Amino acid sequence: MITRMFKYFAILFVAALGTGPLCAAEAPVITIRKNDMIAITVASVSGADGAVFTKVLQNDLALSGYFSVTPSATAAFTVSGVSSGGGLNGKVTDHSGQVALAKSYSGATRAAAHQFADDIIETLTGNKGFAGSKIAFVSTRSGHKEIWTADYDGSNVRQLTSDNGICVDPTLSPDGSKLAHTGYKSGYADIYLINLANGARDRIIKYPGTNSGAAFSADGSRIACTMSKDGNPELYVTGANGDGARRLTHTPGVESSPTWSPDGSEIIYSSDDRGTPQLYRIPSGGGSGSYIPTGFGYCTEPNWSPDGKKVAFSVRQGGFEIAVLDLQSGQARVVASGQRPAWGGDSRHILYADGGALFIIDTQTGRKTKVLDGLGKISEPTWSR
Repeated sequence: MITRMFKYFAILFVAALGTGPLCAAEAPVITIRKNDMIAITVASVSGADGAVFTKVLQNDLALSGYFSVTPSATAAFTVSGVSSGGGLNGKVTDHSGQVALAKSYSGATRAAAHQFADDIIETLTGNKGFAGSKIAFVSTRSGHKEIWTADYDGSNVRQLTSDNGICVDPTLSPDGSKLAHTGYKSGYADIYLINLANGARDRIIKYPGTNSGAAFSADGSRIACTMSKDGNPELYVTGANGDGARRLTHTPGVESSPTWSPDGSEIIYSSDDRGTPQLYRIPSGGGSGSYIPTGFGYCTEPNWSPDGKKVAFSVRQGGFEIAVLDLQSGQARVVASGQRPAWGGDSRHILYADGGALFIIDTQTGRKTKVLDGLGKISEPTWSR
């Protein structure tokens, strides 16, 4: 993380110079150093749903990695709120009593709390939060591989598909409104698109052979996937509804697991063209794939971070592990045991599966948090941004 003055403190600094309504005596400037966490206390939210609001806020702020949630009255910031009528009036004040954030939220209790947490994170750190994000995954709870969804913290779990067959390889659109997955309902591996608002599902990619590994571009307008309609499993790009399939790769190997750059100009993928799966990148408009050296002999399931600086992927060294490659320096490191990494919207946290459960790891601190288990074997997570 680059050392920075948090957005709120920058406002106070301007005020201290005499260009704003505050003065230095009222609210002294505090500089946050690299890797420091902000001490914050969450006062009990009053109202009918206050206990739930309080618990969700504390959890969201702690998992963000930017805050040390403490009961201490000497914390740099205090979060308070009143819940009433299915909404929340939230407020954040600093240690001098100045209001840093005051906002009202409507809707379901947990959703309102998540929105408030994300606003706190952005206001006090300038970084994007992920409290309001959604996850999806494969679970064997029903006795079959089906797609399930949940909030990022494992709450509001629900079964999305009920094919009593095989539904795998889910991918959420960046805004969390749609989900694509591979299903065998027709008897063949096809790609389906589900509208999460109304549950409508369409079979959008159904060429002869295998259709799998769908991945949305960052703007949600395109899908990259693997098809074998021309004989060999190759990468293709289609529209968001599966139309206009255009072939990208032409190799004797098997191409899989595409992931888009944030600007949509490139795709990183896995291919065994060299004998074992390795990572490659290719222009999304067409061209030749170029090998990405990682230092590992078996690399699959890449996932490009939203800030464009890193790619997380699965490596096999005896067991499976999660590695992160810095695309500028070329340095890679293992961060956890597990498979199928998915970056959060902050480009700092990774969701992954290990031992039949889901975890989130903070790649800066190494803090590992179990998100969900007890649903049979859980695998193949995906995370909205």
